[in-house]
Amino acid sequence: MTEPRIETEQDATRPLRDDIRFLGGVLGDTIRDHEGPEVFDLIERVRIEAFRVRREEVGRSAVAEMLQGVDIAVALPLIRAFTYFVLLANLAEDIQRDRRRAAHTAAGEPPQESSLAATYRKLDAAALGGAEVADLLTDALVSPVITAHPTETRRRTVFDGQTKITELMRRRQRYAETEPERAELELGIRRQVLSLWRTALIRLARLRIQDEIAVGLRYYELTLLDVIPAINAEVRAALRSRWPGVELLERPILRPGSWIGGDRDGNPNVTADVVRHAAAQAAGVAFGRYLRDLVELEKTLSQSARLVQVTPEVAELAAVGHADPAAHADEPYRRALHAIRSRLTATATAALGTPPADGVRDADAAPYPTPRALLDDLDAVDASLRASGDSLLADDRLAALRHAVETFGFHLQGLDMRQNSEVHEQVVTELLAWAGVHADYSSLPESERVELLAAELRTRRPLLGPHARLSDLAAGELAIVRAAAGVVDTFGAEAVPNYIISMCSSVSDMLEAALLLKEGGLLDPGEPDGPPHCSVNIVPLFETIEDLRGGADTLAAALEVPVYRELVSAKGMRQEVMLGYSDSNKDGGYLAANWALYRAELDLVDVARKAGIRLRLFHGRGGTVGRGGGRSYDAILAQPAGAVQGSLRLTEQGEVIAAKYAEPGAAHRNLESLIAGTLESTLLDVEGLGADAEPSYELMDDLAARARAAYSRLVHETPGFVEYFRQSTPVAEVGDLNIGSRPASRKPTNSVADLRAIPWVMSWSQARVMLPGWYGTGTALEEWVGGDPDRLATLSDLYRRWPFFRTVLSNLAQVMAKSDLDIAARYAELVDDVALREQIFGMIRDEHARTLRMHAAITGHDELLADNRSLAESIHNRFPYLEPLNQMQVELLRRLRAGDDSELVKRGILLTMNGLATALRNSG
Repeated sequence: MTEPRIETEQDATRPLRDDIRFLGGVLGDTIRDHEGPEVFDLIERVRIEAFRVRREEVGRSAVAEMLQGVDIAVALPLIRAFTYFVLLANLAEDIQRDRRRAAHTAAGEPPQESSLAATYRKLDAAALGGAEVADLLTDALVSPVITAHPTETRRRTVFDGQTKITELMRRRQRYAETEPERAELELGIRRQVLSLWRTALIRLARLRIQDEIAVGLRYYELTLLDVIPAINAEVRAALRSRWPGVELLERPILRPGSWIGGDRDGNPNVTADVVRHAAAQAAGVAFGRYLRDLVELEKTLSQSARLVQVTPEVAELAAVGHADPAAHADEPYRRALHAIRSRLTATATAALGTPPADGVRDADAAPYPTPRALLDDLDAVDASLRASGDSLLADDRLAALRHAVETFGFHLQGLDMRQNSEVHEQVVTELLAWAGVHADYSSLPESERVELLAAELRTRRPLLGPHARLSDLAAGELAIVRAAAGVVDTFGAEAVPNYIISMCSSVSDMLEAALLLKEGGLLDPGEPDGPPHCSVNIVPLFETIEDLRGGADTLAAALEVPVYRELVSAKGMRQEVMLGYSDSNKDGGYLAANWALYRAELDLVDVARKAGIRLRLFHGRGGTVGRGGGRSYDAILAQPAGAVQGSLRLTEQGEVIAAKYAEPGAAHRNLESLIAGTLESTLLDVEGLGADAEPSYELMDDLAARARAAYSRLVHETPGFVEYFRQSTPVAEVGDLNIGSRPASRKPTNSVADLRAIPWVMSWSQARVMLPGWYGTGTALEEWVGGDPDRLATLSDLYRRWPFFRTVLSNLAQVMAKSDLDIAARYAELVDDVALREQIFGMIRDEHARTLRMHAAITGHDELLADNRSLAESIHNRFPYLEPLNQMQVELLRRLRAGDDSELVKRGILLTMNGLATALRNSG
């Protein structure tokens, strides 16, 4: 009997290597055919030399020497070639990931961590009571919020081409090499690669906000319209089957949101018209999907009245279903669905101003007043089908449509509004002066501001009359809030659920926003003897480390203001707070920012408990570790006890959106991981510290202080640091990438504080320093340990037991694995001041080495990615593509700064930035 063959790691990765080899060959053939043998030969020599560098057969200068002085006409196709090599390798890795996942399932192995199946096993083992679960999951919500933060460097056309190649490659693997179908698919892949090669990688013009709205909405058509309702139905059924008799998740748990078109913090392109456009476009997607589904249902639910009986409700719908009484006379479901489609057409026409596609023009059809009314009619059809034994039909497209309407309503997604507290202060100062309430509100101390604002929130008198003369700023802000009120009137309160206050640091910051909402028609002061009500949640955003430290006190003080507490009471005693990951990191460094966020959550949870409110946290995470990135499931489990409470919201930004939601399988996995983490963090004890919690918190207080001090010594206290940053990275060129509608800086200054977090992180990533993801941590750990083995053992124990500390070190390892100080040294050579260069790069190099040593000592891993072999393999595989792109970028930056500001050199730099962002996969 033959022993079963054990699959080795090399066996498992062979399909990936074969795919990369095939795609690389196709790209090579395309380049040779269309750029000529000389360009192709140079690209091949550079590629081979880069592989030799990786194998340490030659020094790091080998590729740089080959590219020194290369003609820009040759450099451009070389840069494009390595960018496309990386792009094709990315899709091959995605296919391999799915291939391994399928093999895991086929082998009958236990469900993987972060899957709902694994979570259900844990819940079953915990033996929780139904009443307890129902209380903890009251008003449960998991809300991924898509933002337009510009870190996705790929054009939509390139993205579409990559998607087509991915689908062809998936189909190709089903056939043997000798089968004709495979040859036809490979021909199709060659066509797509050629099309990509002939397509420009970078945009000529900056994205408009309208383009960003359209890009965000296309993920609904690609995946979310199908995946989100299906997951909602699956989770509800799974939980109710475990706790029967308890009506868990009365509302769908997964409800998406968006900032695109509502986030005007630093983006003057967001106007009242843009708010209306964003809401209408989103609603149009929902209406369009529902109408298409109804058309298909009319085709399929063809039961004859001679063969089935329908309920009185369906009979009533059927009676008004067609203007022509003879049409489908004995097919009641078709007539009933036609009636529903007529009313939905009237609803969409009234809301959007134009008749939708797939609609029914019926002048007598009355619009649905609410999504619930539409759902009632669909539920009537469902009940009738089940009553006649046709549950199989009810469970198909009709069920999907019902779940979609329940999830998306008429609005599709909640559009958040956001503005900076400084702007609110300016506008409120102007409004109060115009109304004669106070000549100079901004001069008042905090206590008097709060007293004045609270009094104004009580009165029904508006501050402005119809002929008020305001500055452009104030007029624009009020117009935006009034536009949001119009959206709420048209699509319901869920269409604009939240108003976020950036850089919030005081109670008056919160009340100023409330006053604007009142003046714009979203906050009703109530009757003389009644409480006020606001249709939107007022959400403070604490961003800097100091604001995070004071956030709990700010919230507690706000809840002591009677009018504000009444507003929270009117929202079911639910208060949302947003936490900013990007600015806190830029402010105090990686470790200090992460601990400030954790401490803020602990304090906020304590305030919420004492005040008797339910806290919902909104996490403003970016794609990179320096902006709060990392695996969402791990991040959720790393939250402190009581911080999740059945609900959370988090931002999804830039290239992360495409990676997570462009393909149905990936979208399903990522969304279920969010729910899995939320359920586990809410229903199970995942912190794992027990009685050691307080000592561990105090230890982290100490580490965070040391880390912040080390970071500040470099970033905020070293003279010339900003000059070093601007000369040693392509930060000046980031704004020319045309990847978003927002300016790169909040203000036109040279201050690190005013620079947006995305160009800050992206620039360090391009230069392969990755500084925001680790700097200061090594010093903090080394100083605290101080050579004491017992202290080192304490940190190692925390790494094993505490999800927060383990996640911090794991994310640090991921970002450091993508750093390359040999490449970074080449960028440092761009700094003119030799003494400044040596001082600052020396600090960076020393801290990098220190952090590596301490990570190894604490984790016991000699390799950074010992616990993430797939990422380690990925970084190893793409090294030969990163090397030429980095070396070419340095070469072109050197030429630009020496005075060669030709359009081709500038284009080459932008192309290298695009290629490196593609290679690193999370760029900003």
